[in-house]
Amino acid sequence: MGKKIVADIDKGRNPEIELPVRALSNIVYDKKTCTLTMGKNVAKRYFFNVAHTKKFMQTVEVAAISKNLVEEKKHASLRDVFYMAKRTIPNTKINVVDEQNESDKAIEDMELITGCARELLNINANKMGSVAGKVVIEDSGDTIDWSKLGSGGWSIPSNVENIKFEKAKAKYIIYMEKAAVWERLHEDKFWDNNNCIIMSSQGQTTRGIRRLLQRMQEELKLPVYVLTDFDPWGIYIYSVLKYGSISLAHITEKLAVGGCKFLGITADDILKYDLKRHFIKFEENDVKRLAQISKYDWFKDNKDFQRQFKMMKDFKAKAEIQAMSARGISFISEKYLPDKIKSQDWIE
Repeated sequence: MGKKIVADIDKGRNPEIELPVRALSNIVYDKKTCTLTMGKNVAKRYFFNVAHTKKFMQTVEVAAISKNLVEEKKHASLRDVFYMAKRTIPNTKINVVDEQNESDKAIEDMELITGCARELLNINANKMGSVAGKVVIEDSGDTIDWSKLGSGGWSIPSNVENIKFEKAKAKYIIYMEKAAVWERLHEDKFWDNNNCIIMSSQGQTTRGIRRLLQRMQEELKLPVYVLTDFDPWGIYIYSVLKYGSISLAHITEKLAVGGCKFLGITADDILKYDLKRHFIKFEENDVKRLAQISKYDWFKDNKDFQRQFKMMKDFKAKAEIQAMSARGISFISEKYLPDKIKSQDWIE
């Protein structure tokens, strides 16, 4: 990239950067692979263009930072990169970046241009996930046993590319959106009693978790089950895991967990376990989000999910996973999950 820009300058051309268009109009749902992919539309960003100049400069600045990190074999956080890029251009009052979202977008540009995830550019995000199970890994020369890390489990890093799986004894993986639910299952030793692996984040799944889940599904040949709240946002989390996300369509092949199944909670669980009294009334944004996801290409022809969407709409309410606690503090680990998995009561 740098050599091309220098060549443009040497030849008296307006320096340009070419990158794929990152917009919904350039996102394609591949029915064969069941994933979101980037389309073929590209755009050019020119240095001598008032509308492009600052973004051009920010992209080059982040590229330089990444190049140095890779050469020095060091890693930086998103916040680190922001501060490394934030400075005033000499003889002006203009900063290279003013807010972190500017450097974050430049990092995303670099992913598009290079075809490499930011983790391969030695730029990492914060750790926001935990895992436990009968798995032994090697990470940066250290041997780590996920079954012997106390109440907190193993903290999942944002870069999991170099982790090696030494041993794994499990029948399946359960990913849950809520850390509090993971803590309940971990305290109840659900992973030990049911020979599985439990993993969580807090809300939307991080890239490190998605990549780790994908690697475990492919390398360890383990099925992945997804446990979320009964609301549009929970089903969207499942959607992102399985099909990929619009904003990261350029690296879907590194993140999508194509074979994962939606375990719950479902409208049928609400009725079966008499949890309607624990409903949370829909707000306007819930209604709008439900309408949006029900029209997604990968959901609109799925009868099972359309049935869930209709029941959710009729209920005009949502429910949290923790509503299961009304049946007993360990009901979810002793009854709900074992029964669901044994009866293969999931949605694909």
